[in-house]
Amino acid sequence: MVWNSRAALERTDCMSVFVCIILLCIALDQITKLFAIHFLSTVTTVPIIPNVLHLTYVQNDGAAFSLLSGHQIFLIVVTLLFIVLLIYFLYSMPKKRATLSVNIALAMIIGGAIGNLIDRIRFQYVVDFFDFRLIGFAIFNVADVFVVTGCIVVILAVIRGNFPSGEPASESKKD
Repeated sequence: MVWNSRAALERTDCMSVFVCIILLCIALDQITKLFAIHFLSTVTTVPIIPNVLHLTYVQNDGAAFSLLSGHQIFLIVVTLLFIVLLIYFLYSMPKKRATLSVNIALAMIIGGAIGNLIDRIRFQYVVDFFDFRLIGFAIFNVADVFVVTGCIVVILAVIRGNFPSGEPASESKKD
């Protein structure tokens, strides 16, 4: 009985770290968007590195690359379902050193998704402002950076076989 209580306490401690990561991602996203609204919405673009990186204020009422533009209710519902699913994965994922990067990545994805969800609910669009012109990429924001970075980490974990399966990582088949 003591072991179960200890395991529950360790899981709670780990979850509080991941909740802090989620909150940090949301805060960084919302603060940068606040600056974008106040300083960039009145200008066309601000070149940081001319023809490479600009800060350009955009109101994106779609998803990535403006897909599903104008379908806010659908995007809000899908995002909420996605967030709930990711929270379930984060909660049920083993809290071991081998899965630390995946857990952090899931927290980053959740934080980024919530950051953009806040915009959708509040404004009916998402504030984007990073304009990477060198390759003609879509204009994006800090939440998008967290989501994409988290997804890359999860994909790498799956490719490397570090994504947790039903078997403990320390055991190997000796047959």
